[in-house]
Amino acid sequence: MTAPTAPDSAVSTHLVVTGARGQVGRELLRLAPAARGYGRAELDITDPSAVRAVLAPGDVVLNCAAYTAVDRAETEIEAAYVGNETGPAVLAAACADLGARLIHLSTDYVFPGTHDRPYDTTDPTGPATVYGKSKLAGEQALLARCPDAHVVRTAWVYAGRGGDFVATMLRLERERDTVDVVDDQLGSPTYAADLAAALLELAGRPDAPRVLHATNAGQASWFELARAVFAGVGADQGRVRPCDSSAHPRPARRPAYSVLSPRSWNEAGLTPLRDWRTALEDALVRVSD
Repeated sequence: MTAPTAPDSAVSTHLVVTGARGQVGRELLRLAPAARGYGRAELDITDPSAVRAVLAPGDVVLNCAAYTAVDRAETEIEAAYVGNETGPAVLAAACADLGARLIHLSTDYVFPGTHDRPYDTTDPTGPATVYGKSKLAGEQALLARCPDAHVVRTAWVYAGRGGDFVATMLRLERERDTVDVVDDQLGSPTYAADLAAALLELAGRPDAPRVLHATNAGQASWFELARAVFAGVGADQGRVRPCDSSAHPRPARRPAYSVLSPRSWNEAGLTPLRDWRTALEDALVRVSD
């Protein structure tokens, strides 16, 4: 995939983006400005009446809304399931009744994170965290209720702004002499703009498989990603030092390995996403403008 481009305007007018104020939602609206976008303040996706009021037959709903506080989910269990299971279930039921399609963004956390090869869509799930369990429950509820629904799992999404990992590394590069970053967790860094473009392509492919994986190509540890960020802004990579996960204990255990296989996406004839390093270069140029 080259740099993301906007879809046909006729397609955009039938797009509905939920979770429109998040990383991917903002990129979807940038690439498809004619789409109807709703943030949490504008639409409660757990309210069936509110959802049905904004949808119409023929719409394609891109659901980016989610409860994403991975650590807080360990204690805010009900809130996690409301956001990640109830909301998608309500959207799915509404789409099924109205004759709309639904594309739902999910996560690598539905897997146990113990593989030594990229996870395929056919691999057994087995989430180890409340967040992952709630996201898997959302997938299952959605697929059961809406025959025209797709689940797209992704991982390590960043835009380079706000509080995401890349933005944090850019801030720490300015503030600290050295930064310690874990090197025993592997994943697929994914640029939000590339993911948004991929979802928009999928919006025009109702024949695609129901469950897909979409990440930028390749894999990296958080340490390697941090070094690439430093290098991308002309800073000394040696200022990023490796450590293991025990140096940064978290309430929710992070997957040691969460690389997702692109096989399902590529075999469907969808455009392969570009290498994560190339995408990161573009992201760093954009945030510096």
